[in-house]
Amino acid sequence: MDLTILSGNLRRIRSAKNLSQAQVADAAGLSRVGYRNVESGASAPRVDTLMRVAEALGVRLDQLLAPVRTLTAVRFRAEKKMTTRGELLADVAGWLDDYNQLEALLETEAKFAFAPVRKKLLGVARAERPRKAAELARQAVKLGDRDVIRDICGLLEDHGVKVFTPKLASEGFFGLSVAAQDGGPAVVVNVWERLSVERWIFTAAHELGHLLLHLDAYDVAKTDEDASQEKEADTFASYFLMPQELFEKEFNEARGLPLVKLVFKLKRIFRMSWKSVLYRIASRSPDGGKLWPRFQWEYRQMTGRTLGKADEPDGLAADDFRGEPSAKIADEPEHLVEGDFQEDRLSRLVRRAVEAEEISLSRAAEILRVDLATMRDISNSWVA
Repeated sequence: MDLTILSGNLRRIRSAKNLSQAQVADAAGLSRVGYRNVESGASAPRVDTLMRVAEALGVRLDQLLAPVRTLTAVRFRAEKKMTTRGELLADVAGWLDDYNQLEALLETEAKFAFAPVRKKLLGVARAERPRKAAELARQAVKLGDRDVIRDICGLLEDHGVKVFTPKLASEGFFGLSVAAQDGGPAVVVNVWERLSVERWIFTAAHELGHLLLHLDAYDVAKTDEDASQEKEADTFASYFLMPQELFEKEFNEARGLPLVKLVFKLKRIFRMSWKSVLYRIASRSPDGGKLWPRFQWEYRQMTGRTLGKADEPDGLAADDFRGEPSAKIADEPEHLVEGDFQEDRLSRLVRRAVEAEEISLSRAAEILRVDLATMRDISNSWVA
């Protein structure tokens, strides 16, 4: 037992769960001094003691003992300070290691189809790079000028971008991305139920934009937002998800509608949030800034209220997702449900490995982050 690894894991996990040493000690039935000695590495605990500590922290025993790979080539920004940052990065590292190990075991790896985009952007003026990158990215995966992206997870995974979807109770963290040298390229999207599915989709495209436009900014030590890079990634996502030709066609066909109805119609077509659509419409005109108060005025006339920054009205309950009960999604007009954002390549690889007897069901459960009983249910439901 490596006490240094154990000590680091205990501190990281306890901090991420916002627990004091006294709380963990009490829950594990230990004296506070006894637990403090274990966490500091001053004493080696018995296995039964560690099992109680793991239960108190809500983790598996192996998560306390396994070394954690340190990610470095990561672009991880958040609007607010996150106590769970270290735990999330450790989880992402473990997930990437599992994913890459499975690909190597099955001798299958999806090629990063977007790689040529970066070279083609050389010499393109800075102001034009986000839109040009979006155009080139769509061409790289053979999307036509009028094709709407119906399954962004599938699109990314089929073209060499791994997609990880943890649920973090944070309104200030939407996602991050990992460069190829650290086991990626990968995008991590926060699928917390209080964030709309439209937000998830936009975040996935936004992080792809960073991978193509800002690879030199991938440094885990940098935590502050770069406003110019965020704006460029937003522009990339907008044009990647709402290609110019199709957007103009749909806009012109609906331009006779009042602004609110126009925004909501385009939202349904492109599967975007009302804010993303309104931003795109506003960017078409030098006077676009006037559309935001106008939209709010029209919406207030229709509903009697205005919309706040995180407000997405008229949301419905989501369908079950990964076997979990239905939960309220962040309100969003004509909202999408969780099934509209579902990564599945890793699940396919797990099934292949299980059926080829390359991995056990218990290992499959570890890779998919579910318990063994759930994994058995999943394997029993596989369609021949």
